[in-house]
Amino acid sequence: MVSSFFYGTLMHPSILRRVIGNDGSHLQICPAFLPDYTRHQIRDADYPGIVPYSRSRAMFDHDLELEDRCVRGSLVIGLSDEDIRLLDIFEGNEYTRERVLVHLLGPLTSLNDTPPIEVNGLVLAKPPPVPTSSELEKPLEVDTYVWCQPLSQLRPTLWTFEEFIKDSAWKWLGSGSEGNKDYAEVDRRRAMEGIISAGSGRSQEERGY
Repeated sequence: MVSSFFYGTLMHPSILRRVIGNDGSHLQICPAFLPDYTRHQIRDADYPGIVPYSRSRAMFDHDLELEDRCVRGSLVIGLSDEDIRLLDIFEGNEYTRERVLVHLLGPLTSLNDTPPIEVNGLVLAKPPPVPTSSELEKPLEVDTYVWCQPLSQLRPTLWTFEEFIKDSAWKWLGSGSEGNKDYAEVDRRRAMEGIISAGSGRSQEERGY
């Protein structure tokens, strides 16, 4: 079983379930954060890319505050080899799957026990601040998908889940997701292999985590 840190569209449970093609009953989830990375808007895309702050620092005209050089997201534990295979297809060639150290921000809960969520309920009005180094628990080493294309394709503007939920999530959920090209490749692979799912992934050339 694999543990992964999601920081973009896959933070939404319904999008994660659609990509892996099952109800996620084998998964546990909790809030977490990844220090010393920045999460950027990608030109002409709804989804973000992350890069180490050591690489992205040159994109800014000032040093970033602690909150902005940490990436908040979701830690998911229990992913199967098949889940990871489909996630790799979904992420495509814009990302590499790498090992990183993340810190938990809450207790693990079963994804299957999570009641249906209203989209607006996924965003905390005022999330707690990132803990200081003295307050941190021991980090966990997990997988995540790191942007591997030129930095010129990223905007200096930091991507936020709040803005995604407000402006773009409708294109990824329910009837609004019909024809979404970002699900196309996972759908195609699943159809080729005769796997019937409740949902569908992004093309090999176009993606986000």
